[in-house]
Amino acid sequence: MAAYSLLMLPGDGIGPEVMRQVRRVIDWMARRRDLEFTVSEGLVGGCAIDAYGVPLSDETMAQALAADAVLLGAVGGPKWDGVSFDKRPEAGLLRLRKEMELFANLRPAVVFDALVDASTLKPEVVRGLDIMIVRELTGGVYFGEPRGIEDLGNGIRRGVNTQVYTTPEIQRVARVAFELARKRGNKVCSCEKRNVMESGLLWNQDVTALHAAEYKDVELSHMLADAAAMQLVRNPKQFDVIVTDNLFGDILSDEAAMLTGSIGMLPSASLGAADANGRRKALYEPVHGSAPDIAGRDVANPIASLLSFGMALRYSFDRSEEADLLDKAVQNVLKGGMRTADIMSPGMARCSTSVMGDSILRELDKLVG
Repeated sequence: MAAYSLLMLPGDGIGPEVMRQVRRVIDWMARRRDLEFTVSEGLVGGCAIDAYGVPLSDETMAQALAADAVLLGAVGGPKWDGVSFDKRPEAGLLRLRKEMELFANLRPAVVFDALVDASTLKPEVVRGLDIMIVRELTGGVYFGEPRGIEDLGNGIRRGVNTQVYTTPEIQRVARVAFELARKRGNKVCSCEKRNVMESGLLWNQDVTALHAAEYKDVELSHMLADAAAMQLVRNPKQFDVIVTDNLFGDILSDEAAMLTGSIGMLPSASLGAADANGRRKALYEPVHGSAPDIAGRDVANPIASLLSFGMALRYSFDRSEEADLLDKAVQNVLKGGMRTADIMSPGMARCSTSVMGDSILRELDKLVG
């Protein structure tokens, strides 16, 4: 029996509620699919601040580095708005990404047939949509130096952030995009702002060079990031895999998320470099936030967290059959009319977080007989 170690970090707000449903599916996979998981749990975000005075303890960080995969719920909330910038709940997530060296963020945007009408775009524009955005996660303007706010005197201040990339940083994330494309539609669109930014010009040149050297079989196109933002709402199905930097990836992936109708439906994976055995450090989390306004009410949508675990099955454990099984169970439940509040539409059956979990588990049982 294959054995995998998982660290679960439910976090704040609705995080613990949706992660409870993930744990149920983990237990189902162990019971019905001959998978063995060693599961531990820790604190991150605001709850870690309350318990330890920091958004991520050294002990939890060590657990994350030792695990085969980390599953995270959500962090943050108004309760911690007053803490210092370096101690805010989100700093725990940033530390995980940095110390695990998670440089590639995978954000799929998939429109399930049953939810075509949930999108604000016309059904014919989004029906069948299945794109993957690969965002560089550890470089660019969010981490570049110098940075900060300085006092220039006379009541004037200046804020500085630096956009900086090197060839290895660009090519390692592009390599992830090309490899993914080979297993999908075999197309990569690289997005930057080479017309006004030297870092964008370097990005374009380095991706082009890597393509010529190693991935000529994959179709490569280039698009300015602002043009890509427009094309995502005009004709999103033209894209297969989009690869872009940290800032533009942050923006474009959120835009793509709303093509699906609800941010509560979307998973993500953050991957590090492959080791000698081909294994990568990996963090899996839903795209949605902690939603403190609905926390504790059993109304949150757990599907994004469940599909994030599905991505762990696929990318960390090489269990694509089980990942496909979970995807199919979710699709069938939605096709049957079950809806949490965020994706509710006329004629459907509104359900709670836990009932959605019940329904998906029942569907999994039906699928394996």
